Amino acid sequence: MAAKKKTAQQKYGDGTTYRSEGKTIRRVSSPGTKRGDAYCSRTVSQKRTPKVKVRRKAWGCSGQRSIKK
Repeated sequence: MAAKKKTAQQKYGDGTTYRSEGKTIRRVSSPGTKRGDAYCSRTVSQKRTPKVKVRRKAWGCSGQRSIKK
């Protein structure tokens, strides 16, 4: 039986994780901050893949700016 496929929102909506020095670190969004503005301006010209769409929504991106929800 095939496993159910997760939607992009389920997979990337709460942030992605990576491993560094044996620890799992979660990338979380911080809308309305300088970090959020940097993320939004960096991703504004990226191809709109499902992952990019979901992550930009989580960061509150509107163009190159991050808006606090």
